[in-house]
Amino acid sequence: MTSSGGNTLVIRPAAVLPENAARAVITALEQADVARGGVWNASPGVWQRYDVAWNGVGGSAGTAKLVGTIAVAYGTPTRYEITIYRATVTSHGQSVGWTVEKLCDEALRYGGYTLGECPRAEMTRPPSTDPFKDPAG
Repeated sequence: MTSSGGNTLVIRPAAVLPENAARAVITALEQADVARGGVWNASPGVWQRYDVAWNGVGGSAGTAKLVGTIAVAYGTPTRYEITIYRATVTSHGQSVGWTVEKLCDEALRYGGYTLGECPRAEMTRPPSTDPFKDPAG
């Protein structure tokens, strides 16, 4: 799937970071934060990876270019887990060798996982009958 000249992958079923791995990843991304001279800008909804540390005036991005983003949901499916459901690599990211898998693997390695090894959310089957149909007929 393509988006804004980049490559987007909707992760189905979604990857789920268990509690210990989630804590390790969050801690590592905080330590590698753009505000600390790192290349990650992480929030509870999205993790952004830049090609170099932010070098602009007043802590802005400057010449740093976005490589890609990972869409995450904290506290799901359980309180301390993190669900990863979409990742995008920008055109710039692709031009310097990034893939969706490489982007995800870089973040997940802090928790001891790769995207391929990460546990997946359980998918439930839809009801076999129409839930809006009157059972009495």
